[in-house]
Amino acid sequence: MLHASTLALAGLVSTAVAETVHGVVVFSRHGDRTTKHFGAQVLTPLGAQQCFQVGSEYRARYFASDSPHRINGISEFQHVAAQVWASAPDQSILLGTATSFLQGLYPPLGDIQASDVSMQLANSSSVSNPLSGYQYVTLHGINDDSPETVWIKGDDDCPVVAAASADFKTSAEYKSRLASTRDFYRSLYPLVHEIYLSADNLSYAKAYDIFDVINVENLHNATSPARNVTADQLFQLRTLADSAEFGLNYNNSQPARSLHARTLAASVLSHLNETVNSAGQNPKFALLAGSYDTFLAFFGLANLTAASPDFFGLPDYASTMAFELFTPGAAFDKDDLHVRYLFKNGSTGAIKSFPLFGSGKADCVGRLCQRHAAARPEHRGGVVQRLPERGRLLRRVQQRRQVRRGCHVVCCWWWRDDSVLSRGGSIAVLVVMAVAILGNLIWAAMWLVRRKGGRRRRPLRGWERPSKRAQPSDKESV
Repeated sequence: MLHASTLALAGLVSTAVAETVHGVVVFSRHGDRTTKHFGAQVLTPLGAQQCFQVGSEYRARYFASDSPHRINGISEFQHVAAQVWASAPDQSILLGTATSFLQGLYPPLGDIQASDVSMQLANSSSVSNPLSGYQYVTLHGINDDSPETVWIKGDDDCPVVAAASADFKTSAEYKSRLASTRDFYRSLYPLVHEIYLSADNLSYAKAYDIFDVINVENLHNATSPARNVTADQLFQLRTLADSAEFGLNYNNSQPARSLHARTLAASVLSHLNETVNSAGQNPKFALLAGSYDTFLAFFGLANLTAASPDFFGLPDYASTMAFELFTPGAAFDKDDLHVRYLFKNGSTGAIKSFPLFGSGKADCVGRLCQRHAAARPEHRGGVVQRLPERGRLLRRVQQRRQVRRGCHVVCCWWWRDDSVLSRGGSIAVLVVMAVAILGNLIWAAMWLVRRKGGRRRRPLRGWERPSKRAQPSDKESV
């Protein structure tokens, strides 16, 4: 029996070792920051450390030579620009988040590979990079008015998402919580009387704002009355903020409410597609920095709440989710590609895999394959999830791109195999196709040409162009 068990264990180990990771896409939330209540929030030193720590953990998983999950062919010590892509909206918090993460991903060479720090010049002298061989990993910042922001923050300034989210406040669920929690919120006024004018300003309508204020004050301000909050009160505040923000970002009967999750999924698919089209060469690792609202929308859209009720809640600071492209064997086989979904809650949680779309498979979303045959509804851009042969199309939106005040709609297809569902081993696979990428690039190019070629209008004499100011919103996101 012992011999049989040993053989079985060896078989499991050999299967795990045989897997080869070819590419990874990571989406990260920012680290600890100052409160959003007053606007102009910034990443704190604690937040930068959290993101650095998370980046270091991903380095240990995907870059270390002794890791079973090491990305095939990735440079372990020295940054190679073609292998890594990083992008964040042009917001100081998100740019700082990505920068701190990348510092953990590729630390100064002097700390990890001292022999590569300096270079020899022709006159026999040597010179080193500043800061003990600090590595300058390229980070692509995206302007707020760029069409490319849709892939990371698809809900910003989008009237479709805003209207759908506003419907949550007309629901019976929202009205019930608003009434049942009124006394609880009013009882917290002594903790925040220096910030809110009266107890009447405290209600479930501001669930996230109130939680954010008390949580930040409790952590950073030693003299704040918010330090008197009890653990039970803080837990209740967090739970109510969870329910409010999830309701604003996802509803199964209203797909527009989670539009930003679809655009993120399209971005992930696009990055994985680049890796597949290069036969696993480059890029190998992509980092996107965004906001918690996109996390919540994706949790709902991908049915992660069926895997764990924790996905109904807000992700902690510096949380990440990753999409791991791998093959069961060592060779790069386009007909046998798989994607694994992983989530890490905050800087202290473990990197864990979860099943998507109710598949019940804890280690794999589904198989990806390259189709060279005539285009089919589920095939765009070379990479698709392999669908059941008798898959029935549940919902299909024709390919199109809507541009409305910066709001882009990316098409999605939902497939289901009824025979598989009836056996209880259901695989409901969401395939989000990035069919609008080329159109968006062309549109962006034309927009830039018109912007550069157009006549510059001078402001009226004696007046300056107004600067952007933070506007209050029911749907907070950073």
